[in-house]
Amino acid sequence: MSDDHTHVQEFFAARAADWDSRFPDDGPAHAAAVAELGLREGDRVLDAGCGTGRALPPLRAAVGPSGVVVGVDLTPAMLAAAVRAGRDRDGQLLLADVTELPLGTESLDAVFAAGLVAHLPEPAENLRELARVVRAGGTLALFHPIGRAALAARQGRRITPDDLRAEANLGPLLAGSGWRMTSYADEEARFLALAVRVK
Repeated sequence: MSDDHTHVQEFFAARAADWDSRFPDDGPAHAAAVAELGLREGDRVLDAGCGTGRALPPLRAAVGPSGVVVGVDLTPAMLAAAVRAGRDRDGQLLLADVTELPLGTESLDAVFAAGLVAHLPEPAENLRELARVVRAGGTLALFHPIGRAALAARQGRRITPDDLRAEANLGPLLAGSGWRMTSYADEEARFLALAVRVK
């Protein structure tokens, strides 16, 4: 496992037990972002870097009982917290690395990724891997329940021009990774970039 992966695992493992209680009001924001993916009954969707699985219930509601919901995370403690919260009833949980997904090529209709981009060791290559598992015309949502400025303030830092989530950086990054950005919102209460998988 690379140093990047070890750092991410250690960071989230230390916070898994109280993750949901630290951010108790994020549920509606997750549900609203899932709604913008445009999922339909029977769709197949991945929650990439699912953490404690807070997006799994709205994803299941969107695709219905005939759909497929898969949550993938690198940190066993986060998946254990998802199980304790009962969210494994809404989707299949897999301990796996989003940089090398154990999923078939073009096997999904959409990917939901909350707070993931900042933790990708090789963003262009890793977003390409997400594109690999999505059919042409499928969608990607890069989400965070607060905007970039609010997140930076929470973490005691300032936004820099090289921030991957800046619209001027994210658009070309997605374009070089098999996606076309279709909308971008960076507001106080949320960050949401939507993209479509190109052929």
